[in-house]
Amino acid sequence: MLELITLGTSSGVPTRYRNVSATAIKLTQSKKWLLQDCGEGTQHQLLRTPLSLQQLDAILITHVHGDHCYGLPGLLASASLQGRKRKLMLIGPRDIKLFIDAVMQFTGLYLTFELEFIDVESVSVLDLSWVRVDRAMLSHRVASYAYGYETVPTRPGLDVVKLRNQGIPEGAVWGQLSRGESVNIPDRPDLGTIQGSDYLLPPPAALRAVVAGDNDTPECLRDFLRNASLLIHESTYTQAIAEKVGPGPQHSSARLIARFAEKMKLPHLVLTHFSSRYLNNPNAEQSIRHIQEEATSSYSGWLSLAEDFDCYRIDEAGKVLKRSSSEWLSVK
Repeated sequence: MLELITLGTSSGVPTRYRNVSATAIKLTQSKKWLLQDCGEGTQHQLLRTPLSLQQLDAILITHVHGDHCYGLPGLLASASLQGRKRKLMLIGPRDIKLFIDAVMQFTGLYLTFELEFIDVESVSVLDLSWVRVDRAMLSHRVASYAYGYETVPTRPGLDVVKLRNQGIPEGAVWGQLSRGESVNIPDRPDLGTIQGSDYLLPPPAALRAVVAGDNDTPECLRDFLRNASLLIHESTYTQAIAEKVGPGPQHSSARLIARFAEKMKLPHLVLTHFSSRYLNNPNAEQSIRHIQEEATSSYSGWLSLAEDFDCYRIDEAGKVLKRSSSEWLSVK
């Protein structure tokens, strides 16, 4: 199962209840993980989770705005102080490298591991052992990207029930069949030559999720969302506030992204990156509740407004299950 953990869900500045942008991506049964965006304070958020900087495979930055990257220097320094040796990939716009290089130069930051920078514009697909990452260009006042995460299909499993029903003994024979080999069993001449392909179950379908950076044109994602079970997208404003603020910031409203998701028949939508003006108090003049109401009025699918430390798990059927922090974190 594919898991996405929203470590920060505020736009621009942190609040008492929300940190700025960061999302972890991992498989349920694995300690390896990826980090998309690294706003200020992300390493503090990680201290409240089981996620380890030693197991981090790559960091992917959507764009150069501070609420998405100011946490990078501190996180890298901490990984180094913890003795990390394994190479770490950093993917993002080329200005991210200039930012990190400047910090390292002027603060004397020394890393105990190789930091491999990959310009997001130079690569369309990144293949890791457990996940395939691709990207799409968005519409924002600086270059901004969405990243797609697709699980790598595992080797087909054995049909154990069929094997046992036919009395095929467990052992080396099962290993041969799992590799698709043809096998003769001396004690079972009645079976003749059995083919491994007859005992292999189809591999589980790949799971795909898309996490977008800042974006005022959801239509940019129309083709990129093909086969995606989940989209995590910014919803910085309600429509009324978006119109009041004007087009300059180039962010999405709840209505804009909800209408797009409905048009795309997207099965699961998670909204995040909320302006700090929206309070958790449902009775406040500007409340998160208003974003929820605006989105549900335009979108009929499964909807969630992310909070920090929510975990969204995509099962093998592509269904999303939300687990709040109280359900999976031992440290509150």
